[in-house]
Amino acid sequence: MKNFLKWLKNPASDFALFLIVLVLANLVSNKAFLRFDLTQNKTYSLSKVSKQSVKTLEEPLSIKVFFSQNLPSPYNTVEQYVRDLLVEYKGESNGKFSYEFYDMESAENQEMAQKYNLKQIQIQEVKNNEVGFKQAWMGLVILYADRIEVIDQISSSDGLEYKITTKIANMISTTNALAGLSGKVKLTLYASPSLSVLGIDNAKLEKVVKEAYSNVNMRNMNRIDFESETPSNDDEIDYLANTFAIQALSWTTRSGEKYRGVLGLVLEGEDNAKAVPIGVERSLFGYDVAGLDDLEENIQDTLKALVSKVQVIGYVTGHEEADLSDNQAGAALFENLIKDSYSFKEIDLSKDAIPAGISTIVVNGAKTELSEAELYKLDQFVMKGGNLALFIDPFMEVQSGGQQTFFYNQPTYEPIETGLSKLLDSYGAKIETGYVFDKKCYSTTQQGMGKLDLNWVPMLQKKELNQQSVISSNLGYVLFVQSGAIDISEAEKNTDVKATVLAHSSAESWLKSEGIILNPNMISAPKAEEMKSYNLAVMLEGSFKSAFDSPVSTSAQKEDEQGEKSDIDLTAIEHLSKSSQKGKIFIAATSTITSPQLIDENGSQPIAIFVRNVIDYLNGSEDLCSMRTKGLSSLNTLNVRNGAAVAFAKLFNQYVLVLLVAVAGLIAWSKRVAHKKAIRSQFDPNDAREGDRVREDNTQKNDGEAK
Repeated sequence: MKNFLKWLKNPASDFALFLIVLVLANLVSNKAFLRFDLTQNKTYSLSKVSKQSVKTLEEPLSIKVFFSQNLPSPYNTVEQYVRDLLVEYKGESNGKFSYEFYDMESAENQEMAQKYNLKQIQIQEVKNNEVGFKQAWMGLVILYADRIEVIDQISSSDGLEYKITTKIANMISTTNALAGLSGKVKLTLYASPSLSVLGIDNAKLEKVVKEAYSNVNMRNMNRIDFESETPSNDDEIDYLANTFAIQALSWTTRSGEKYRGVLGLVLEGEDNAKAVPIGVERSLFGYDVAGLDDLEENIQDTLKALVSKVQVIGYVTGHEEADLSDNQAGAALFENLIKDSYSFKEIDLSKDAIPAGISTIVVNGAKTELSEAELYKLDQFVMKGGNLALFIDPFMEVQSGGQQTFFYNQPTYEPIETGLSKLLDSYGAKIETGYVFDKKCYSTTQQGMGKLDLNWVPMLQKKELNQQSVISSNLGYVLFVQSGAIDISEAEKNTDVKATVLAHSSAESWLKSEGIILNPNMISAPKAEEMKSYNLAVMLEGSFKSAFDSPVSTSAQKEDEQGEKSDIDLTAIEHLSKSSQKGKIFIAATSTITSPQLIDENGSQPIAIFVRNVIDYLNGSEDLCSMRTKGLSSLNTLNVRNGAAVAFAKLFNQYVLVLLVAVAGLIAWSKRVAHKKAIRSQFDPNDAREGDRVREDNTQKNDGEAK
């Protein structure tokens, strides 16, 4: 024992003790670990919504991860991010969360991945100074109760936590909804026999639908029944088309024979029904059925919308607003952007009252004026704590020359009067008539014309986006198109209202109200002193003053028992002159940010994320905003646009930074040597002088040998 204690005191035991401590520390950390996330937007930490989702699991949830090994950069970091993220989920769970990584070199595991409909992704690989391609597995499968969800082709970590958490939340809600059904959901294929005239094989179509149905049914507790019907008479065709909004067709052959038919796929629940998007379309070789490529996914999405308790948002119609059914120039992609958590309900305020249960209303690109009664309904909705999202265009584009337009014809821009200014004036906001032009804008290159600056498309980067708001803080940039300017100076004076500028143009902007020409070759910027920044999107929160001093009749005329018309108006009893509850009002001076011109089908563009964040924020889901944008701000873009400045920044990052690090290392090393020498000189002067003498002798010896 004495020898052991003597050995412990001896410096010879230091290395052995270090190894023992290292092993023990690893054993402890395997059970109890501590991590610190030092990233700017907490990229590697779970959001509150994610933590809550796994903490309240009622049944076991498992995740199977199918990732190829030894992936090249940058895909290897994605795999590590997935591992780190799942560790965080498990650490926050109530013990019912588990995950497993599968070796994708195994043929058995590859077969399993294929059964889950996972597909390999082709990635680029640089090997032996040659660029090649490699097939890789990059997906995961989530299993909860009898339901299965797949996230495939995970080539980036951006938004991955949002995807996983929303999948888990939807699985839980859909499982609970399916379990609560007294019966089953019915999937029905309606295909008329007359479709064979168009070359459509109904038997083949039914086989494809059955295969997709079987996969979806297996993933949803086998709660779906399937049947096929062949409607042929006109009354039946008209009934199905009007009831389920499926495709009714009529055509005449070259021989003069007339046919009618219907094609549709419908999911029916206990008290509602939804159509799965399929239909006949013309192709190069005749007619085909569109929607079969993504049929399984579309059935799954429609089922979610059918049984899940999604939040309903009012969508004002009747004033040439952006059409929700138009995916070419309307708001169909806007609706698709929010459909996982919300659904739009069209409201014609001239006829309908605002339904109970709606907490948010959207007015998107109205072109004609709202009546006093319609404005009053919106005003009282806000007074009761309702939320508004207003996408207001300052101008309507009118083509000169009628239907015929030529390259030399310039459209004119007429101001739009919607009447919404009456509400905004009372709430402390004003949209100025004019388009905001910005030197810091989107640029394009055209053959023969070179670089063209589209000044009416401001490019807003971090400096122009509010970094304190969860709506815009993590976005690298967004684009606005043909936007007006918003003045909120009055709202900022109101102590009951919190006014927040979410997006503004750069200081090199100007507002043009007359003689507008959106031709990059015909735009000239004003003097520098005439330029300033303009607000493009704002959020108002708090208690507002009503725009109406007295009630406005919103009731229709009704006939009494004697046949005489009488006005019934009870709105005077409910009139509110000030907000009874706090509300939120979002204002954007353009509706283009909700159109296909800026929103992509996948909703991955920054402006699409911005718009979705606005909807979530209005509906009280602020945590989803920050979770959705995690990692997006990690790729910081250059704020300079000058070519020489860009070249300088590139060279500085590639070479100057490396040189500065090397110089800093040399300085640190020399200071360390000097520090050691000073210590030796202070505590052992003889050793220091002996060291200097030895170095001097060695120097003289080397000099002599050299001579």
